[in-house]
Amino acid sequence: MTHSISMQQAPRVGVIGGSGFRNLAGLQNVETVERDTPFGKPSSPVTLGTLRGVPVAFVQRHGLGHTIPPSFINVRANIAALRGVGCTQLLSVSAVGSLTHDAPPGTFVLIDQFIDRTIQRDKTFFGPGLVGHVPFGDPVCARMRATLVESAAAADARARNGGTYVVMEGPQFSTRAESNLYRQWGGTVIGMTAMPEAKLAREAELCYALVAIPTDFDCWHDSHDAVNAALVAQRMGDLSATTYRLAAEAITRLGVHRGRCPCGCDRALDSAVMTAPEHRDAAMVERLAAVSPRAASFFSKRSEIES
Repeated sequence: MTHSISMQQAPRVGVIGGSGFRNLAGLQNVETVERDTPFGKPSSPVTLGTLRGVPVAFVQRHGLGHTIPPSFINVRANIAALRGVGCTQLLSVSAVGSLTHDAPPGTFVLIDQFIDRTIQRDKTFFGPGLVGHVPFGDPVCARMRATLVESAAAADARARNGGTYVVMEGPQFSTRAESNLYRQWGGTVIGMTAMPEAKLAREAELCYALVAIPTDFDCWHDSHDAVNAALVAQRMGDLSATTYRLAAEAITRLGVHRGRCPCGCDRALDSAVMTAPEHRDAAMVERLAAVSPRAASFFSKRSEIES
């Protein structure tokens, strides 16, 4: 069914869960809705509800039963679906491999940077007829990350504040040579799903933060077994209680965020568009408006002024 929520209502916190994080414990007033977007259908139906009184929307990144490989996730539809139900902040949870002794398995890494090594994914809502380049030097909302630091302490979760997530294409895990190369680059963790999620969240003018959960040492650590899918699933199961506590604490605190983002995440399009007003494709503007509710009026007013 189609489900529409006015952006005037209390903003929702969007949550995208990955391997081993397939629901939100304690969710109340649960409703599951199907969403259609201009970019297709999201990975899963959107689960709506409240957690400790905070409106929440949840999407399973890999689909029900983990059926969607990393390179085939329709991230644009996931972002559009969460935007469409009123989300203004997006909390992402991702199982990863560790590239450093400083982030051993069981640590919750509050990511602040990315290195994007993916090569075959749709990474933008822009395209021919509407060219845009959003600022991305600081890809994570600092206000959200500060909230995650507080939340990790409240949840008694061992957390590292800051880290660089190397995003590989997959679905194969790294070679040992690749793993050591990424360590030389300063990578903290490695995974397959944070891109283009973070980039698309910025284009959608969403505040975005990511909690990366190392389950292994990838394959570089001589004294530890190399990563495999069974190990990831087992470790995420072992960490599930702490993960749910951290998510609940974070959602509680994120729910009080109101007004303009001090980092400018909600105004990322202000200086992004390069296409002259008279040459902007109306259909492309309409598609962008599906993920940034501000976009339609923004482009309309600018077009009137400059034409």
